Amino acid sequence: MFSSSSETQRLKPPVEGFIPNPNQPLQDQCREVMRFRRFSFRTEQTYWDWIKRFILFHGNRHPPEMGESEVTAFLTHLAAQRNVAPSTQNQALSALLFLYRDVLKVQLDWLDGFEHASRPPRVPVVLSKSEVQRVLTAVPANYQLFCRLLYGTGLRLMEGLRLRVKDIDFEPRQILVRDGKGFKDRVTILPESLAEPLRAQLIRVKAWHERDLAAGLGAALLPFALAEKYPNAEREWAWQWVFPSAMISVDPRGGVRRRHHANETSIQRVMKEAVRASGIAKAASCHTFRHSFATHLLEAGYDIRTVQELLGHKDVSTTQIYTHVMEKPGLGVKSPLDG
Repeated sequence: MFSSSSETQRLKPPVEGFIPNPNQPLQDQCREVMRFRRFSFRTEQTYWDWIKRFILFHGNRHPPEMGESEVTAFLTHLAAQRNVAPSTQNQALSALLFLYRDVLKVQLDWLDGFEHASRPPRVPVVLSKSEVQRVLTAVPANYQLFCRLLYGTGLRLMEGLRLRVKDIDFEPRQILVRDGKGFKDRVTILPESLAEPLRAQLIRVKAWHERDLAAGLGAALLPFALAEKYPNAEREWAWQWVFPSAMISVDPRGGVRRRHHANETSIQRVMKEAVRASGIAKAASCHTFRHSFATHLLEAGYDIRTVQELLGHKDVSTTQIYTHVMEKPGLGVKSPLDG
């Protein structure tokens, strides 16, 4: 759709790193660099969408022909006219940083120093233990195990969906989270009450996998270049999804027919309906289970550093936000009104 050539780039020192083919369309150049840097498919889609919006906003002008004023105008439009959230504005800025710095290899110091939009920290939405049970009771039977796993482990939605068979360790009762936020691995707990339901889930999934293999399918999507390094690994049982999709679909990256993990939109829709059915007047989502997990552990007296490890937070200050929503904040101060 859009293309660029090295002749139109500004004469500034190039940025080191992977250099895409300048004779390709811009979208193909972006895709080439993203896959070299191991971006997720969702990030590919999101970044290209922002780059395309930026180009269309300025009347299909080529990015190398634009500069600080055009980027500033676009981001200002998002904040002033579109009234987007700071996180959305930062996402657009990150996409443009990627475009100029990593794809076009144009050194733009003003863009590297562009300030990200900030927002004050918000107190997370947390459900009480009784509210969690009300929501879980309202969840349909075929989604019960997954939703209970989110609350019982503190996993993010996509971390739960991307669990593979080899990540569940029943003996020490733990779950290995691979390539979590920030591409970090961590270990979290496997609730005792979910051990047997998870075993039963794996029995069902294995039956699906064996039928897929018999039909010439059964190849799970492997991370990075493991499929080339270990050609047979994609069909091995250990690499299969714990929560696979009920449907066979075509991989948008390689065009291979395979069974992907369950769709996050379906889980989000189920959660929304369950919250409404429970009659709880809170803006709860799947991520609320993670907030509730952390808060309830702190309320039970567990050390904040332990909770930080389980959640995979880089800084303990991120975990400390949950001390503000505990049922007994501070040292359990009693209001003078109640005295």
